[in-house]
Amino acid sequence: MKILVVNAGSSSLKFQLLDMENEQVIAKGNCDRIGIDGHVSAKTGDGREYNADCSFPTHTEAFEKLVEVITTGETKVIDSMAEISAVGHRIVQGADIFDKSCLVTDEIIDQIDALAELAPVHNHPHALALRACKKVIPADCPQVVVFDTAFHQTMPSKAFMFGLPYDCYEKYHVRKYGFHGTSHRFVSMELAKVMGKKPEDLKIVSCHLGNGSSITAVDGGKSVDTSMGFTPLDGVVMGTRSGSVDPSAVTYVAKKLGLSPDEMSDYLNKKSGLLGVSGVGSDNREVQAAADAGNERAKLVSDMLCYEIKKYIGSYAAAMNGMDAVLFTGGIGENSWEVRKGVCENMEFFGIKIDNEINEASSTRGKLTKISAPDSKVEVWVVPTNEELLIARDTLALVTAK
Repeated sequence: MKILVVNAGSSSLKFQLLDMENEQVIAKGNCDRIGIDGHVSAKTGDGREYNADCSFPTHTEAFEKLVEVITTGETKVIDSMAEISAVGHRIVQGADIFDKSCLVTDEIIDQIDALAELAPVHNHPHALALRACKKVIPADCPQVVVFDTAFHQTMPSKAFMFGLPYDCYEKYHVRKYGFHGTSHRFVSMELAKVMGKKPEDLKIVSCHLGNGSSITAVDGGKSVDTSMGFTPLDGVVMGTRSGSVDPSAVTYVAKKLGLSPDEMSDYLNKKSGLLGVSGVGSDNREVQAAADAGNERAKLVSDMLCYEIKKYIGSYAAAMNGMDAVLFTGGIGENSWEVRKGVCENMEFFGIKIDNEINEASSTRGKLTKISAPDSKVEVWVVPTNEELLIARDTLALVTAK
């Protein structure tokens, strides 16, 4: 069975085609700059590549190009879309309406679009992509939506509520939703598997670190707390996002700079974080290189990142009454030994002790590796994430259960 996985953004449409017999990637690519000028890049599982500038006025044209890329020319991997058994879509915000993956209907698409105010950069483009996909794929090809927020719907109310008047929750759905749920679910299940244990028998702190970062307490296979909140702005300092900031500091800066609420949101989301503190850039690799070269502001924000992650690990160990493992995933989590070391050092009190030689080895980068020392009471792992594969697995399970 072949399943197409789609991750649509406001101006992009990333895709992977997977053969679920062996869970191998047949082809993957990205239709970028939708609504601007348009570019497509693709690569097949056997190494053939395609790059071209094209016109993508809307997501529909991008989908049409996707079909063309995988069914014709140098990157042809299937004869027609009839070979695809289902399409799985990543959806960022499902609010408290969706607590699991589900089959797509027109009503589901409308509900996703109606949540656009909670995720303006993501949910409306998701809805556009779902409608565009319906125009392009055969009518009998089922679609499935997998929500980033669904995994966190197991959080208790004491974890997801804010100390605002209760009306804010009842009328405007203001609460912690959490994000990266697809990744946290995948890596925590993978870790349980490699540890030879059932997910329900483990207490895991999952650190998804990238341009956007979130830390999640996974107790018995379920999310019980997470660092991102109402939006992906909350939590630890990130590439261009501030992370948690005293709300009064936000209103104070907005007044000083004369910024509207939307402009202040832009300031916090796009001009802060590693970029804003370091002045070097938003990419952790650039910031780390600058810190190593003696840039004090780069060193400062690197220390801030590690310190904030460390605090979340400690607080989640308290929330779960212990922990069996800490895992690192995402672009930074999988590749930056410096961040992993900075987070884990001086954590012996919590039973965390890493093997620095294994942690720093280049062979660790992006590969499933245990980096804790033999006498560490808490196991520490690098676990590569694969959200597309989990989306494909959820899609397969739903369409075969019909």
